[in-house]
Amino acid sequence: MEKVDLKNLTLPELTAWVEGLGLKPFRARQIFAWIHRPDFTGFDQMTDIAKHVRALLAEKARLSRLEPARVEHSTDGTVKFAFNLEDGHVIESVLIPEDDRHTLCVSSQVGCAMGCNFCLTGTMGFIRNLTAAEIIGQVDAAIRLRMAASQQQQMDGWQTQGAPRWINNLVFMGMGEPLLNFDNLLKAINILMEQRGHDFSGRRITVSTCGIVPKMKQLGQQVPVNLAVSLHAVEDEIRDQLMPVNKTYPVDELLRACREYPLPPRRRIMIEYVMIKGLNDSPAQARLLVKKLHGIRCKINILPYNENPDFPYQRPDDETVENFRQILRRAGHTTLLRHSRGADISAACGQLAAQSGVEAT
Repeated sequence: MEKVDLKNLTLPELTAWVEGLGLKPFRARQIFAWIHRPDFTGFDQMTDIAKHVRALLAEKARLSRLEPARVEHSTDGTVKFAFNLEDGHVIESVLIPEDDRHTLCVSSQVGCAMGCNFCLTGTMGFIRNLTAAEIIGQVDAAIRLRMAASQQQQMDGWQTQGAPRWINNLVFMGMGEPLLNFDNLLKAINILMEQRGHDFSGRRITVSTCGIVPKMKQLGQQVPVNLAVSLHAVEDEIRDQLMPVNKTYPVDELLRACREYPLPPRRRIMIEYVMIKGLNDSPAQARLLVKKLHGIRCKINILPYNENPDFPYQRPDDETVENFRQILRRAGHTTLLRHSRGADISAACGQLAAQSGVEAT
């Protein structure tokens, strides 16, 4: 019989499994706390659990663990990881350190089915969904390396002085469309938020979607996390060109779902807008964006396009970007400008995995 990967189980699931072994429910709480320690390596470490129970766990269960097969460090502190999965496929995560927080960008799928034609991951096609354990494994691995860097007080290309020791912000903006791996996503988020484990606050977790409308409201009803929407255009003709999902869930339908999203008090949806030269960067587009976002509690994150030789698009100049931004700000929108991080490494989403040979099957 195949062993159960305990990293795939929420606390209620683990409790039911433990009881099925004839153990008391409190053992599940002990086990859960142990297995989600970043430095946990095996059942022998469970010093407050009887040896015969540890032996039973070793017989019936296993603990998956991700170790980076490749790590790239940027001069700006960004760290990119490539992880080999048990079936040989490759995923990636990106750690972005800042003065007051460390953000980990997490993948939810191997490849992506959405085919956005400015995204390198989309060229890989869809391979499979990640399990909850594989999602959580990215977080565990990054925390282990972050702890090591903190203890050493130095790591090549990794600024640690004065920075937080722990990763304290998670964004599901890596490879894949999170809402198309909905069940495993929810399970992973619930595990990550469990107080006996990583104890992440929902305020510190953001799920990004390209617009899977039927799952958006359901996400907000199930877990109190932040929502980011990859919009990038507010005219269907342009968004159809950039994002095939728009033909199924066009702009107005997507924005209606944003209005209906059950936002917790004092939170706003993050609207992601990649600016591409000559396509969606005009003042008219900015004014239309203001009009379309009316009534949505949101802030806007402008991302000047990160040029890649695999795509024909170009980055608009700084003046065009700033003019666009000022139109949004004058209309009363909080508007952020994201500067590219990791420009000297495999910065594009999917680039490191692509270099490692990921192909759709």
